[in-house]
Amino acid sequence: MVFLISSKAFNHEDRIPSKYTCDDSDVSPALSWSGVPDGTQSFALIVDDPDAPDPATPKTIWVHWLLYNLPSSSEGLAEGVTTAALPVGTLEGKNDWKRTGYGGPCPPVGRHRYFFKLYALDVMLSDLGHPAKADLIKAMEGHILAETVLMGTYHRG
Repeated sequence: MVFLISSKAFNHEDRIPSKYTCDDSDVSPALSWSGVPDGTQSFALIVDDPDAPDPATPKTIWVHWLLYNLPSSSEGLAEGVTTAALPVGTLEGKNDWKRTGYGGPCPPVGRHRYFFKLYALDVMLSDLGHPAKADLIKAMEGHILAETVLMGTYHRG
């Protein structure tokens, strides 16, 4: 079975509806996954945009959402999931707005790509506080059983 992440809100490589962006409600899209590898103890989710600030001359990868220690029994996340509604044991990292939680697409110029990357890990990670993406990736090193990606695009206006 293939490890897959998907959303009812948009298909892979399609436009992300404005509801999930700063131009509207800015809530997280519903996500679901399947084909979980044997030995999975937890999941980590990283949502980022490699096209910031301008796809013609990208200078940074903007982090929109970081979650880790999602339990291996979880099969997805509800639309607009709040911290209080995350699966028990799930921990959050800081996005590039220097806060926890989802921050939707809000590109200053051009059509950006947004990658929802889900990692199946063979451990529950220790509590990293509210790590930045680099710290989370370092903690995952040597523990990634599989990864899957859902990519959506967004252009304002």
